[in-house]
Amino acid sequence: MMGPVATPGTGRRPPTPILFAHRGGRAHAPENTLEAFRLALRLGATGLESDVWLTADDVPVLHHDGRVGPRFRRRPIRSIPAAGLPDQVPSLSDLLAEVDPDLPLSLDLKDPGAGPATIATTAAAGPSSRLWLCHPDVEVLAGLRDVDRSVRLVHSTRLDHLGGALERHAVDLSAAGLDGVNLPEPEWTGGLVALYRRFDLACLGWDAQHERQVDRLLRLGLDGVFGDHVDRLVDGLARRTGDT
Repeated sequence: MMGPVATPGTGRRPPTPILFAHRGGRAHAPENTLEAFRLALRLGATGLESDVWLTADDVPVLHHDGRVGPRFRRRPIRSIPAAGLPDQVPSLSDLLAEVDPDLPLSLDLKDPGAGPATIATTAAAGPSSRLWLCHPDVEVLAGLRDVDRSVRLVHSTRLDHLGGALERHAVDLSAAGLDGVNLPEPEWTGGLVALYRRFDLACLGWDAQHERQVDRLLRLGLDGVFGDHVDRLVDGLARRTGDT
């Protein structure tokens, strides 16, 4: 399935909203598994979202909290070589082998050092321009700008972390060479979208779980929407397309 591709020179924003299946669409299958990613695409997701950690041998793998094993003997993924992980924990390479080379992938860098290996692994399998890397630290993201100029770098944050200096935030993201901002669904407004667009930044919204939340973000014109329920995302875009 082909996903939308951003156009250089227009804020590196996608021409239509990307419907990102959060953790592979965790409402439909076990999160961050190949089963979930496959099902999300069959249901109509136009992008996939996951979390990236590095193993002890520096392999990027997809998992949410970065610890595996029995309840009282959980170990950090960073302490385990890739070959020692449970079978249900896919590597980034496993996922890339399954999907269209142009499919947008939004990857949350849970291990702040995972950026270079994530970029290199993605570039080895196809265009790195499909990659949206997210992190809450602007400096971590800015440090990746020269690793690959085509990767999209997205600041994931909340408004209460910005101290009300929203225009300053937009200026700083643009100056750092970042490509977008990712906020939780309730925090987006039309005014915020207009502000970040003035600085040519893509606008993405996460935790859109209910129909009304999906519809609201799509009405605001966000560039990407993240949700657990792929069917609700797809239905929302169909409604929005029908309205226009």
